Amino acid sequence: MIFFKVKKNIFFYILLAAYLATFIRITINNNFIISVIGSFLVGFFISKRLSYSIEKILLSGFFSCFTSFSGFIYFLYKILNQGDWIQFIIFFNLIIIVNLFTMFFGFWISRKIT
Repeated sequence: MIFFKVKKNIFFYILLAAYLATFIRITINNNFIISVIGSFLVGFFISKRLSYSIEKILLSGFFSCFTSFSGFIYFLYKILNQGDWIQFIIFFNLIIIVNLFTMFFGFWISRKIT
């Protein structure tokens, strides 16, 4: 029974983090900036030794809603729907490469701070 209570609390905090992330995402309203900020913060936090609960709250709750994959796909879909294959390929690769480097930079900064 205690195990269920702990899981129930984590579930509540995951939902709260997801709500907060969605609110912030709506106020920023720029998929590229959101993905760069989110990648940096994910890299920053995965380098820390977080507890199971905090890791689930941040990664499964906050960052999964903040850096929503569907926003990335919708952005690329709009470009593809216009028939501009070259711009689609450039943005697709640019977004992935920039986010990977930003995530690594966040990881590196986090390691330098501690």
